[in-house]
Amino acid sequence: MEVVCLDMEGVLVPEIWIAFANAAGIPELKKTTRDEPDYDKLMNFRIGILKEHGLGLKEIQDTIATIDPFPGAKEFLDELRSLTQVIILSDTFTQFATPLMKKLGWPTIFCNTLQVSDTGEITGYKMRCEKSKLTTVKALQSMGFDTIASGDSFNDLGMIQASRAGFLFRSTDQIKKDYPQYPAFEEYDELLQAIKKELS
Repeated sequence: MEVVCLDMEGVLVPEIWIAFANAAGIPELKKTTRDEPDYDKLMNFRIGILKEHGLGLKEIQDTIATIDPFPGAKEFLDELRSLTQVIILSDTFTQFATPLMKKLGWPTIFCNTLQVSDTGEITGYKMRCEKSKLTTVKALQSMGFDTIASGDSFNDLGMIQASRAGFLFRSTDQIKKDYPQYPAFEEYDELLQAIKKELS
C-alpha cells in the first residue's frame, strides 16, 4: 500500500513567513528553507527577529487568517485522497497550520509545536522528531508502506530521496539543477498524473 507524503508551504499554501514578512514590513523574515538548509539556524534567526520587533504568535496568526491555499490545491488534494492515503509532512507548527488545514478540508498533517509564553511571545519550538520528514517516511516504510513524496525545498529532499518515487514541485532553479534525477512539476495536474502513474 502506498502513502503520499506532501510538503505544505510552497506546495499547497503560500509560505507563511514570507506572507508575514510582507505584512509586518520585515524583509529579513522572507528567508525560508529554500534559502537556509539548517532549520534550527533558520528558526532561531526568526525568533530573534520577532523578539527584536516585539511581535508574537497573535500577529502571525492574524496574517495566516488572510492566507488561502493556492488555486487548485484543495481540488488536487481531494482527488489524491480519493485514490490513496495522504499525509502532509511539514516543518511548520500546529499553531500556524490549523486554519489552513480547515481550508484544505482537514487532511492529516504531521508538524511541530511552538513554545509560547503567557504573553504570546514565541520563545522556542519543539520538533516532533529529528529530521521529521525523513524519519516519518522511514517509519511508514517500516510499517509496510511504500511512500511517494513531493516538496519544494531543501528540507524535503530527504523524504524524496528515501521514497519509492519522488517529485519536486514548484521548486527553485538551483534545487532542480542540483537534483535533475527528480521530475520537477509546476502544475497540480502534472503532479497528479505522475503520482497516479506510480499508484497504478
